[in-house]
Amino acid sequence: MSLATHHIPAGSAADGGPYTLDIGPEQAGWGYSALRVLALTPGSTHTFTSGDSEWIVLPLAGGCTVTVDGRPLALAGRKNVFAGVTDFAYVPRDAHVTLSSPTGGRFALTGARCERRLPARYGPASGVPVELRGTGHCSRQVNNFAAAGVFDCDRLIAVEVLTPGGNWSSYPPHKHDEHRPGEESELEEIYYFEISGDSGLGYQRVSPSRTGGTDVLAEVRSGDAVLIPDGWHGPSVAAPGHDMYYLNVMAGPGAEREWLIRDHPDHAWIRTTWPEQPADPRLPFYAAPGGDR
Repeated sequence: MSLATHHIPAGSAADGGPYTLDIGPEQAGWGYSALRVLALTPGSTHTFTSGDSEWIVLPLAGGCTVTVDGRPLALAGRKNVFAGVTDFAYVPRDAHVTLSSPTGGRFALTGARCERRLPARYGPASGVPVELRGTGHCSRQVNNFAAAGVFDCDRLIAVEVLTPGGNWSSYPPHKHDEHRPGEESELEEIYYFEISGDSGLGYQRVSPSRTGGTDVLAEVRSGDAVLIPDGWHGPSVAAPGHDMYYLNVMAGPGAEREWLIRDHPDHAWIRTTWPEQPADPRLPFYAAPGGDR
């Protein structure tokens, strides 16, 4: 059954079991991208088969052991998404997987339908490139743990973005819904949000890039997701006093795994102002254990 809206409030796409969020291609009405958020109580385990998709298990809070076809991959994890970069585990398609956590926690499973079966692997936190993007009120931090060219997957691309309260990210608005060689790649995208502080909130905009295209203006809170099959997406606005985290999950039909975007022509000029402004001094929130790259 497909979801009837592009804004998925927290809890509205739970599976009735351990997943507090469960969005696959069938629910999203597209071909590739998937995201699950798994909550484990202390000492509990969860078993699944990866099926026709590759997955990355990414700790949001807490640590776990990911056992793939009998091979254990121990993840130290982190206290929360605002506390540090985390290690992660890559799970190939057609695998039997068990997650176990002595202390409990929450874990994102970022997924993409794929063709190749790559080996299961451990991704160390020290290998995650931490990038500062934009300046001034457009300053944000990007943790490129599974960016194209950083970590090998068949189709999956996934990164984390942290935006200080009061700043705009995913700006200028951009899109990747057409195949234009060397200029733009076709990628479906899921945004998953966590907001700091009590009653934390932010806003997400998606505007149509074609007649009848995706049109969203949503107030987002912790646990919400936004589906972006097409359209100019941005800004992602962090309310003053509330830092914003979002996890981006992308995949598409292109022969090459690449992230190529086109900026909205009305707003692309903002990039020319960035060299004149300093980066937000609140950034980075943290560096990878091996240092910024």
